[in-house]
Amino acid sequence: MTDIRIEVSGLHKSFGSLDVLRGIDFTVPRGTSTVLLGPSGSGKTTVLRSLNVLDTPDRGVVRIDDVSVDFSALPAGKAGRAAAQRLRAQSGMVFQSHNLFPHRTVLENLTEGPVVAQGRPIEEVVAEARVLLDQVGLADKASSYPYQLSGGQQQRVGIARALALKPRVVLFDEPTSALDPELVGEVLSVIKDLASEGWTTVIVTHEIRFAESVADQMLFLDGGVIVERGTPGQVIGEPREERTQRFLRRVLDHG
Repeated sequence: MTDIRIEVSGLHKSFGSLDVLRGIDFTVPRGTSTVLLGPSGSGKTTVLRSLNVLDTPDRGVVRIDDVSVDFSALPAGKAGRAAAQRLRAQSGMVFQSHNLFPHRTVLENLTEGPVVAQGRPIEEVVAEARVLLDQVGLADKASSYPYQLSGGQQQRVGIARALALKPRVVLFDEPTSALDPELVGEVLSVIKDLASEGWTTVIVTHEIRFAESVADQMLFLDGGVIVERGTPGQVIGEPREERTQRFLRRVLDHG
């Protein structure tokens, strides 16, 4: 099997008259971390949501492992929905807000998807969920409800819930933007651990220093295109494009 876990080719997306993505191409090798950087409105979150088909691209191809969807030729109706669902099942998404079920315990939040959506045995799922909670430092919170947790703890539950589905790829959409500053570090630490353990991750973040420490590859987007790509040392340390330089000056001056 190829070492390329994600392949994106010719991705376009418009909302009404606004062209949000204008031909996005990139690959993500398995077991690596790719960070999407860029100003607000650059298209980075739409790229992420396209991988999970939360936003349906107008055209282009997305492949995750052996599941590939050509959105230019996506059939209408049930066949199209089934193709999108197969692609969506390859990834787990961690959102800005935690999106936990408020009326379910932490453990139930983790087991719902694997049992209901994937039809896996409850005993096996519960055992795996407890291991995941231990991994994110919340083994003692299995019986707690979301309202009893801090924002950082809720976000760590959200990460564990995404992992419980055994995805090929974990997608993070600004995972710390809704957190109080003192809680950011605990969430970023968990994400760094996942990257070091060999999970394939794609991360949209405004935390430049974190991005620098976790990324194998960085993509800088502006105006719906990838302006610059490379290692953190290249994109942050020695950016070639004036748009990248301007963005980094502004962000780092305020960091």
